[in-house]
Amino acid sequence: MSVWDEVVGQGPTVEVLRAAVASARGQGPGMTHAWLFTGPPGSGRSVAARAFAAALECEQAEPGCGTCHSCRTVLQGTHADVTALRTEGLQISVDQTRELLPLAARRPSVGRWRVVIIEDSDRLNESSGSALLKGIEEPTERTVWLLCAPSVDDVLITLRSRCRHVGLRTPPPDAVAELLVRREGVDPAMAAYAARAAQSHIGMARRLAVDEDARIRRRDVVRVPMNLRGVGESVLHAANLLATATAEAQSATTDRDEQERADLLRALGADPGARTQPPHVRGQLRDLEKNQKRRATRFVRDMVDRSLIDILSVYRDVLVLHADPAADLVNAEMRADLERMVRALSPEQVLQRMDAVREARDRIGANVNVLLALEAMTLRLRLDA
Repeated sequence: MSVWDEVVGQGPTVEVLRAAVASARGQGPGMTHAWLFTGPPGSGRSVAARAFAAALECEQAEPGCGTCHSCRTVLQGTHADVTALRTEGLQISVDQTRELLPLAARRPSVGRWRVVIIEDSDRLNESSGSALLKGIEEPTERTVWLLCAPSVDDVLITLRSRCRHVGLRTPPPDAVAELLVRREGVDPAMAAYAARAAQSHIGMARRLAVDEDARIRRRDVVRVPMNLRGVGESVLHAANLLATATAEAQSATTDRDEQERADLLRALGADPGARTQPPHVRGQLRDLEKNQKRRATRFVRDMVDRSLIDILSVYRDVLVLHADPAADLVNAEMRADLERMVRALSPEQVLQRMDAVREARDRIGANVNVLLALEAMTLRLRLDA
């Protein structure tokens, strides 16, 4: 067993990180105080960052054993010297960043290094990025910053210029399927389907492999391009895409929101059954509700974006079939339907529809009203357009 076992299909990256860990123990050059992990969604950026943190803290002569106390606690997220910042909102706030600075300035308490992992570093804005820059520009001895983002261009230039860049790639589907079989005990055939349908997105592949509802939702989404024949249907399907994402967000967050509210009332010594709460309790509850609303908004947008990626996979398959009718497909179980789309759409029309989906993703990422962006997209995807 090794901490690197979970870093799927990233051989060159693992070698770079192994060399850096060896350097951190005085066995050559290669270690630095700030790193930037980039890669497409599902490539395992945060997994690689945490594996690197575990190897740095490892107690064994061969670092990254995966079995010692330090490795296990880092991977479980409970190590005293490893802190991870995850945002559940649309941006990382300046207050969240400032909280990290005094922590990063401390010497490690039980391990070899103090490690700060910032997931979704692309969500740093100018204010929070500037606050973080101070900590990275003036590194504390034995503190390591690990930033994760989809690409270098998504990170503020002042930050990325001070980090060593490590790029991850999309892992091959067979490597993702092997991981699902080995770690989750998934049937090999189901694992192969999930890895292919998820386009090697490890988290989504795991979800498709174990959650039948997720498979049903994906099946409905990838059939949308085949059902867009008029303006009315296009508008209806746009609303359905948003409604599905909203329902999934509510399903995923309702229980958690209620538990967080109950935990807060308990911590404040308030009566959960009281009709009105004292002013200081009401203020805390308002802050909690704002954070929960931001989390739900991001969840809905993330689910919509995943649906658009699935729709893109349909047009990708149609384009591939234009070039090679015998090619392997992401949506292989829909080959007959895809072949009908090949006859209905020219390659130029397919590319136009792919551009429409990408524009919708960009607009939603820029905080455009989600429903309006989806309606504009589905109107351009109509088969009769």
